[in-house]
Amino acid sequence: MNHFRSLRYLYFGLLFTALSLSGKAQENDSLLTLDRIYSSGEFSSDYQRPIFWIEDGNAFVSIERNKNGHDELVRYESKNYKRSSYLPAENLTVDGKYLNIEDFSLSPDESKVMIFTNSGRVWRSNTKGDFWVYDFDTGSLMQLGKDFPASSLMFSKFSKDNQFVAYVQGFNIYKENFKTGEIIQLTREGNGDIINGTFDWVYEEEFGMRDGFMWSPDASKIAFWQLDASEIGTFYMINNTDSVYSEPIALQYPKAGFDPSSAKIGLVDTKTSEVNWIPVPGDPVQHYIPAMQWINEDLLLIQQMNRKQNKLNIYTYKPSTSGLNKIYTETEETWVDLRYPDISSNQWGNNDQLIVDNGRAFLRMTENDGWRHIYKIDLITGKKTLLTPGNYDVAAYYETDGKNLYLIASPDNATQRYLYSVPLNGKGKLTKITPRQFEGVNIYDVSPNGKYAIHKYSNVSIPNTVSLVSLPNHKTIKTLVGNQELKDKLQTLALPETSFFKVTTEEGIQMDGRMTKPANFEDSEKYPVLFHVYGEPWGAVAIDQWIGLYEIFMAQKGFVVINIDNRGTPSLKGSDWRKSIYRKVGVLNTRDQALAAQQVLNKYGFLDEKRVNVWGWSGGGSMTQNLLFRYPEIYQTGVAVAGVANQLFYDNIYQERYMGLPGMDKEKFIEGSPATYAKNLEGNLLLIHGTGDDNVHYQNMEYLVNELIRNNKQFDMMAYPNRSHGISEGTNTSIHLYTLITNYFLEHNSLQ
Repeated sequence: MNHFRSLRYLYFGLLFTALSLSGKAQENDSLLTLDRIYSSGEFSSDYQRPIFWIEDGNAFVSIERNKNGHDELVRYESKNYKRSSYLPAENLTVDGKYLNIEDFSLSPDESKVMIFTNSGRVWRSNTKGDFWVYDFDTGSLMQLGKDFPASSLMFSKFSKDNQFVAYVQGFNIYKENFKTGEIIQLTREGNGDIINGTFDWVYEEEFGMRDGFMWSPDASKIAFWQLDASEIGTFYMINNTDSVYSEPIALQYPKAGFDPSSAKIGLVDTKTSEVNWIPVPGDPVQHYIPAMQWINEDLLLIQQMNRKQNKLNIYTYKPSTSGLNKIYTETEETWVDLRYPDISSNQWGNNDQLIVDNGRAFLRMTENDGWRHIYKIDLITGKKTLLTPGNYDVAAYYETDGKNLYLIASPDNATQRYLYSVPLNGKGKLTKITPRQFEGVNIYDVSPNGKYAIHKYSNVSIPNTVSLVSLPNHKTIKTLVGNQELKDKLQTLALPETSFFKVTTEEGIQMDGRMTKPANFEDSEKYPVLFHVYGEPWGAVAIDQWIGLYEIFMAQKGFVVINIDNRGTPSLKGSDWRKSIYRKVGVLNTRDQALAAQQVLNKYGFLDEKRVNVWGWSGGGSMTQNLLFRYPEIYQTGVAVAGVANQLFYDNIYQERYMGLPGMDKEKFIEGSPATYAKNLEGNLLLIHGTGDDNVHYQNMEYLVNELIRNNKQFDMMAYPNRSHGISEGTNTSIHLYTLITNYFLEHNSLQ
């Protein structure tokens, strides 16, 4: 249930508050209100806009607003943050109107800038729009594909020889000549069922794949994916509000147990439009191809996974000889991960391997030895060299300076993240780079030459700080985002105390927990407890990261807010910890949470065992349902947002990855589904779902409601018409949603 990258779960820390009985916000400068958090902008957080490294990382370009409120591109030298104009807004006007820069890219020789603007949503992201190219040599601005409908081009990119662009339009790939404006259609079968150069819903959702083609280094070919989605089942969402008659919204969505789209790789000649298909072995329906990249003009690297996702094959392919060579195989009894779901990884959707040793090897992060380690794989021989020996997990890895690799780990504390380096020759030791004063979570965007990085830092009490640093000495060149105004404003509040703890269940499982106590905490008093849960392989909650305004607010209202990470979450505790959930989603993770909650309630006398609350979103919504249904003796009140009530209703890539194929043992899916235990509900349950949720379908809500009715169980529910998984669309939706949730907890804990 993807909520961070595509709303798999919503981190709930920004929008909560409660209204007084009169409906007006309480006026107390030390207390948070809905208006102060959501409407006034009083506690708004600054952020760093995306940057584009240029000149091998010795400089970077960012999108900024000028004094007149128009977008422009600004260049900064990495060594000293010296600022200069790169592309002024005045050069980006069309018929007197300024272009809004949503994204941009540079030609390989950096003589041209491609601007992405006027975008529209495709599946979960705004990947369709208009592209304009500004030529520094001529000072001209031209629109690409100007005869196509507005906002209909995708993934436009420069050829390596700086002569052409290619893009996707209407599920086909086109090439356009800069000088003449000539457009050549390179593929022709694309029609929605046949998809060229981009992907279907589930590839985007679960593999992060959107852009599905790439130029060869000599610009003679384009390698591209073709998916055949013609056999994918159609799920219909219903729009009942925008017209007199309801409108069905069709979505190609492969449910667990149903075949995915077939996938194959083609090479199209950019001069003749002739397509040659790469003979990747196996049934194209019963495999996934989640990555492909050019190593040089005559060598491709292709990654293939089987349907169960427990075997990864990596091939090299030489177009000149049509030679396909399998150089690497990785298998697991559970599942093989591509890129790992960690808070420190800003690489979601980039499944490519990092190429090192001047194109002679690539890096692969794997956990075959019980820990998540990095290996260097020779492209010719397949020889493996371990770069990170030791009993610790690597969370993510970044660029290299040619001799050393930068990576994220935290061998001593799974709630934190730090930058380290290791030699690329495999003969050195792990060296910590992040200075001691940055205790918490550290995330980096490392320059291509490995000499600089954008460093993002926070902990439970410090909002995000972003700096430009040099590497490997980690010297701060410039603080880009200090959030000092927010920090100063926070000091005017009645701030609670947040601390970390460990809890060991009766089964001997030790888990990390995070606890935020009320601001005026008294150990002799009894407080209601609010457990926030997620609990599946794509999210961790007990993290030393800025807690956000929600936990502060709820502590001000008298709750003790607790986050605990059970087995199966992506904590840095070894492969057994993470993969013990295999074929036990909804069972093992739920039991861990419940037994941990019981220990916490027994240990801390200030927690009121008669006022135990739980809530979560998406996977956390499923967890909330399971906890209330399976352990009614522990939990009295729960709010479940957008949860999966029946695992057979979710998409095949996610659910089959962690549960196996339904045909192997369908009962495992049923056993892990909350709806199976709806008959056990004893406490207070509020179900919330958007009817336009294309990720966790509203079908889950209605199915669970039927089970509750069948067993004569009383509950509360709220459906948000046409809202998607994030339930954010429409005027006042967020205010309404969070007021609803807040009031539910206040009412059932006698705090109103």
